[in-house]
Parts: sequence; C-alpha cells; structure tokens
Amino acid sequence: MKPRKKFSKTSKPDKDSAPPSEKKGDGLVRLNKYIANAGVCSRREADTLISAGEIKVNGKVVTELGTKVKITDRVVHKGKSLNPEKLMYVLLNKPKNYITTTDDPEERKTVMQLVAKACEERIYPVGRLDRNTTGLLLLTNDGELADKLAHPSNNVKKLYQVDIDKPITDEDFLKIQDGVTLEDGLAQVDELGLVNETRTSLGIQIHIGRNRIVRRIFEHLGYDVVRLDRVMYAGLTKKDLPRGTWRHLTPKEVIQLKHLR
Repeated sequence: MKPRKKFSKTSKPDKDSAPPSEKKGDGLVRLNKYIANAGVCSRREADTLISAGEIKVNGKVVTELGTKVKITDRVVHKGKSLNPEKLMYVLLNKPKNYITTTDDPEERKTVMQLVAKACEERIYPVGRLDRNTTGLLLLTNDGELADKLAHPSNNVKKLYQVDIDKPITDEDFLKIQDGVTLEDGLAQVDELGLVNETRTSLGIQIHIGRNRIVRRIFEHLGYDVVRLDRVMYAGLTKKDLPRGTWRHLTPKEVIQLKHLR
C-alpha cells in the first residue's frame, strides 16, 4: 500500500551502541542481556530483578548492575537455572479479535495461540495492537532487540492503512499532517497520504508508540475508524503473509532490525 500523497518530516534518532567490552568479544556478556536471552524478560526488566537480589550467579546473589558473566556461568532465577535460548524472531499478520498478550484471565483469544507452533522457545510480542487492529506484529525472545524497537528514541517506523466512516476534509488532512494535540500531548505523523478517490482510506506513517494513537488522532477530529491495518513495521512488510499466518524472519531481516538507525 503506497499513499498517493506524502508529507514528510525528518528526525534524527539517537544511536544505539553496545558497551565497548561487548564489541571487543572478550567472552563476557552483561548479566541483564544473559537473562533477556534466556527468555525471562527484557533487559530493562532484568535490571530490576538484579537490583532486587533475585538473581544468583554461581551460587552467589548479584545485585550490581552492569555485572558481566560467561556463557558457561550458572545463572539462577527463582531456583531455576537459566540457559540462553536460541534467539527466535516470528512475524505474524494478526487478524481481528485477538488480543496482544501472552495470557488473558478472561480466556479471550490471544496472538500466542496463533504462533503456538512457531518454536519451542518462549517468545513474546514487541509492542501491542489492540483487539480490532490487524496487521504486522513481531514476537521474539530477544529482549535486547525488543527494548530497542520499543524505545521512543529509536523512532521505529510503522505504516498503517486507516479506513474512516466519511471523507476526510482538506482542513483535517492538513491538521493531521501538522500534528494534532491530544490529551497526552502532540501527536505528530511522519507521512500521510490518500489511498482512494473517496478520501475514506489513508496511509499514515508514525514512529510514536502511544496507546491507540492512530485511532485517537482521527477520533479527535470527529471520524470513526472503520478498519485499521498495520502494513509495515520497522521495514518489515506483509508480502506473502496472509492474515492469521506467521513466518520466521530471515537472517538478513534480523540483521537489518539490529542495525536500525
């Protein structure tokens, strides 16, 4: 889906660099990265576990952030030894009526049911799509990459096709392009374009990740969102990926994600 009109704004994302010691390949890895690679949680959440004294390394409680370990060290959380899993990257084309969570006490359908056979490793969604939003969702056990993609400073691009209940006016089109002020601050878009002649379908590219941001932009201006579909995420597209199906990322795609700038 390529919008017919584009209004671009540029920004300079912060660079994401690894600590020098990890770049040099000295055989050590930061403890929070080890925990994240074991599929327990993200690196940021791992720091919380470490600070709380919930992690043992070779039988000793470790609370110092930045601690480095060897892959051969015995790392324990809640009495269970952690083994860094093979990193998995699964791309799902999410259908409607599935919620983006690893578990639901109300027993509603979750995206985890759709990727149950993708791998044995424990993977989890990067970011969220609300129940009625369709399109691309990445699931992984790579906590470091998940943190990177979710962090606002990295300006990860997301492209949506939005279908609304009535034609958008020129005035509102320009308002969205210039940025709409919502209750939680200014919502800026990177690109905006018309998809059809009736002006009821638009392409909108954003990098902000606030809750229901695309829907709220249009609702703020008096439009009901009839359909919302994420067609591109961090350079990944829905090509050859029918609704409700998943695939593993290629090695090339993984490298591209890790080097996003």
